[in-house]
Amino acid sequence: MPIDNDFIFKRISSDDAALYRELRLEGLKNTPEAFGASYSDESTKAPSHYRELLTNNEVFGAYTNKGIIVGIAGLAIPRKEKLKHKGMLWGIYIKPEMRGNGLAKQLISQIIEIAKHRTEELLLTVVTSNTSAIKLYKKLGFIEYGCEPRAIKVGDCYYDELLMRLPLKTKAI
Repeated sequence: MPIDNDFIFKRISSDDAALYRELRLEGLKNTPEAFGASYSDESTKAPSHYRELLTNNEVFGAYTNKGIIVGIAGLAIPRKEKLKHKGMLWGIYIKPEMRGNGLAKQLISQIIEIAKHRTEELLLTVVTSNTSAIKLYKKLGFIEYGCEPRAIKVGDCYYDELLMRLPLKTKAI
């Protein structure tokens, strides 16, 4: 599916909490190994939880020209003095029918540009079985720095997570 030239990439406001919740739950249900959160935990949360999450966190979306969110990703930068040099890219999910066309790259690239002005590096974790995501992250400059065995457990299955980082500043980190 070609990218719709009318996509809008922006921070998701609390006004779009219901749209965000719907896409977040879809991701948790369809790809449970990709997230630390679970569908069973998050599907029972009140709508106010999602409004608060969007108010207190930076979550970005890719919107169609009809106002539908088809991709999401979060950016967390700690406020603590000793930790604010490293941000975290989290909660990335693209609707299956929108994958493979560069949309994820565009969304993540937008977040990288924002992060460049606010932190020194971005960190992320990705299950080792998600080879397409790993390939994209490497293309965007992320570097592997470790692996956490059995990081996620879904039912009786364990999933390892690759730890990746993207240096954003040219000075030594």
